[in-house]
Amino acid sequence: MSTMKASVKGKYDVDKNTASSLATFAVNAGDAKIKLSATEATFSSKNPSSLQDLTLSLEKPGQFIIDYYVPRNDFRFQFMKSVKMMEKSVNMTYIHFKGINRTTLDGSIDIDPANKISGNWTVGTNGGKAKYVYSHGESRKTVFEPSYDFGMHSFDFAVSRKIASDDVVKATYQTLKKNLGLEWSRNSKVNGSFKISASTNMDQLKAVKLIAETTWNYEI
Repeated sequence: MSTMKASVKGKYDVDKNTASSLATFAVNAGDAKIKLSATEATFSSKNPSSLQDLTLSLEKPGQFIIDYYVPRNDFRFQFMKSVKMMEKSVNMTYIHFKGINRTTLDGSIDIDPANKISGNWTVGTNGGKAKYVYSHGESRKTVFEPSYDFGMHSFDFAVSRKIASDDVVKATYQTLKKNLGLEWSRNSKVNGSFKISASTNMDQLKAVKLIAETTWNYEI
């Protein structure tokens, strides 16, 4: 008998005083999964037949994901492959959006347990990103993530620290937009999952933008 798993994610933007939610239901179909995702707009829309924000997905973990966006009658295809090259793990992902005819290629290589390089490129454009991830120390609780955007010609930086078995604090800085962000997240099967993030623009000295998110997981 297949077990259905449900996930409900709530998000509150303090600056805009707005709340949103996302519900996902998944059921195993052999070695694949069938998923249904909907937001509060799906049920509160003035035109219920529009099925706003409703998505159907078929996923085989580690191999492919096919998303069907119901209101737009649109598809997204994602294919993943992992191989060994020179004793290094290489992960490749192909993503195609049918409606806007956009294709993205992602790739990463694990140099060793502490060092990883990844990148992505949107086919037919100059847009692409490269990121280096370094996990410091034997426990690897501190992670540094510098990245470079070839399309915007700018660097971004991130550093995170695991402060407990389930808690992580993270700081980010976008050099082009001069945005500074701080984040505290928890991912626990026992105590639940949440994320609290704050960001501000260092150039314009705007008020801090605060967002809170929490996730509940269930088995039906």
